[in-house]
Amino acid sequence: MAPPDDFSQRVRDCTDRLAAAGVAALGALFDLTSHRLVRFSITLTRNQHDAEDAVQACLVKVASRPLLLAAAESPWAYLLQMVRNESLAIIRRKRRAGVVTSLTDLVTRRRIDELEQEETHRAVWLAIRSLPQEQAEVVVLKIWEAMTFAQIAQILEASPNTVASRYQYAMSKLAAKLTKARQEARHA
Repeated sequence: MAPPDDFSQRVRDCTDRLAAAGVAALGALFDLTSHRLVRFSITLTRNQHDAEDAVQACLVKVASRPLLLAAAESPWAYLLQMVRNESLAIIRRKRRAGVVTSLTDLVTRRRIDELEQEETHRAVWLAIRSLPQEQAEVVVLKIWEAMTFAQIAQILEASPNTVASRYQYAMSKLAAKLTKARQEARHA
C-alpha cells in the first residue's frame, strides 16, 4: 500500500486532470479511488450494493461539477466526506421507507488460496460489522486508509480526541471479539 500522502497526491493529480480535461478524465479517478470508497461506505451502510450506489452518486456529482473537487484543499478527504454524506443519506432513505438493510455482501469475496486467511478475513469483517457505525468508520479510515486522527476528525466532523476514543474503544472490542472467535474455532 502506498503511503497516505502519496495516495492523496495521486488523487490530487486526478482531480487536476479532471478539472482540465472534463469527464473524459473521470475514469482515472474512479480506478484510483472506487475500491477504497466502497470499502469505507460499507462501514456505514453495512451493504455492498448501497455502498456502491453511494460511490456512484458521488462520482456523478463530481462529473457534473469537477471544479468543486479540484478546488478542495484535500480532494481525497473531500471525496471521503462526499461518500460519507451520501451513505448516510441512503441509510436515512431506507429507514424512512422501512426497508431492512441486508448485512450480507459485506465484503466482496475474492478467491483466496489459503482457507485460514479467508476465515481470518471473514472474522475481522464480522467483528467490524458488529461495531457501532461511529467506531467502524474510524477503524477503516485509520487502518486501511492510514489516516491520522486529525484527518479522520476532519472527515467525520468530530474532534481528534473523540476520534481517538472511538478508535480505542473499537480496537478493544475487536480484540475481544477476535480472541473469542479464535477460541471457538479451536474448540469446534
